[in-house]
Amino acid sequence: MQTKFVFVTGGVMSGLGKGVISSSIAKLLQLSDQKVSCVKIDPYLNFDAGTMNPITHGEVFVTEDGGECDMDIGNYERFLNQDIPKSHNITTAQIYSSVIEAERRGKYLGACVQIIPHITDEIKKRIRKIAEDENLDVLLVECGGTVGDIESLPFLEALRQIKVEDGSERVIFVHVTLAPSIDAVGEQKTKPTQHSVQELRRIGIQPDFLAVRSTQPLLEKTKKKIALFTNVALKDVISCHDVDSIFMTPQNLYDQGIVDSIFKKFAKVGLVNASANWDKWNAIVNSMNSKDEKVNIAMVGKYVSLADSYVSVNHALKHAGGKIGRSVSINWIDSEKLDDINQLSNFNGILVPGGFGIRGSEGIINAANFAREKNIPYLGICFGFQLAAVSFGRHMCNLENANSTEIDSETKYPVIDLLPEQKLVSDMGGSLRLGANQIKIKENSLASKIYNSNLISKRHRHRFEFNKEFLDTFEKNGMVFSGESDDGKRMEILEIPSHKFYLGVQYHPEFNSRPGFPEEAFEAFLTVSAQN
Repeated sequence: MQTKFVFVTGGVMSGLGKGVISSSIAKLLQLSDQKVSCVKIDPYLNFDAGTMNPITHGEVFVTEDGGECDMDIGNYERFLNQDIPKSHNITTAQIYSSVIEAERRGKYLGACVQIIPHITDEIKKRIRKIAEDENLDVLLVECGGTVGDIESLPFLEALRQIKVEDGSERVIFVHVTLAPSIDAVGEQKTKPTQHSVQELRRIGIQPDFLAVRSTQPLLEKTKKKIALFTNVALKDVISCHDVDSIFMTPQNLYDQGIVDSIFKKFAKVGLVNASANWDKWNAIVNSMNSKDEKVNIAMVGKYVSLADSYVSVNHALKHAGGKIGRSVSINWIDSEKLDDINQLSNFNGILVPGGFGIRGSEGIINAANFAREKNIPYLGICFGFQLAAVSFGRHMCNLENANSTEIDSETKYPVIDLLPEQKLVSDMGGSLRLGANQIKIKENSLASKIYNSNLISKRHRHRFEFNKEFLDTFEKNGMVFSGESDDGKRMEILEIPSHKFYLGVQYHPEFNSRPGFPEEAFEAFLTVSAQN
């Protein structure tokens, strides 16, 4: 059996939720016992997402094999509960780099290298290689951007060619659009969808399904009008209206018959009865929508103006809340504007996520110290681990103005310093310590109780680390470094045994958290916070 493809495109505007719809369709097929995976195409010229500002682009998601990827890769992992490798995030820079390198090697034998066929062939080759290497039943490919964008055209052309080559029985196009409602009129408008489909058809692609975003369910008359003007069957115009949780989207799509329609288009008979799988999935989804008493968490960070900057952390907290049967209220606090530190006493727990640079660092240092002094549960991730160490050095070890050399290169007490192998690095992109690394945990520590193991593997994304020259000083003053990696070269976990819950981790546990399977540090943190 050859792999079948579902290509997801977007129209009208960005931010409509193509990633959620792609993930949801993939989940439905997975629940129907299909071997499925997802690919995200990003038409921007960056080689990867590593150097992008999270405030404008959202978080950088780190894969197990060290890829710095678009945040939709995180959506795929959470919905499918499976690791997605970095090869599944394809960018314009990657494609053009490969073609240019091949041209320099003389691979094209003197041919004039062009967008068609050379660029489109490279795109198709990468997509097909993933399908073949992983022996997939279905591969979902989400094309980022909006139809009409110049940078998307080579990718859309490549997808069009795949449908011509493989046939309509093996390729489906899902187009995500918008049906806005203007308050003054109260009518669901279809023109944006009509124009978007016209643009898609102009470049040779007729969508099989329309996933139409709206605030309220699409009215039947709206569906009929869209179907009439887009040449899409009425039953295949899918209402993707707002729901309480993105994880409810698969059920919404399923109820509208999308699975039956997909299998019929793929000429697949004998549909799998997924009722048992649905029960498990819906139980997980329902657990994350508890209406019980909330646990109020202060998230003190640098990029709080965009919630998507910390999307994996937000999800990890909700996964943990579902596991312990409590809802979670996340309160984003800008560390640069944290003037009244006492406001943190109003929360059950304090979490500091990752980050880089000097801006807002003093606010995080103060928050870490406040949590320690007031015995408020604290979880520090990466930057939150590093600045918790800085705070402890200043306030408990009498290391006046201790700091990270990332923040103050002239500090007298560099408790956080550049990794040795980073000192000669000049390129910023793809040069951090990235991906999964094994961590050895001390026995009888808080970390060993959390993970119930003396060896774990976690994903990293950092350039600075704890300076072991200060290890003895810190331990004499009550801090324990309970996790280490690379044969003891690097400190990975810090904790304060005398504290209710004070944990800092150099790695990013949020990238390993999944619905129904919360990452252990988040579950432990939220459990103690719920009791605070």
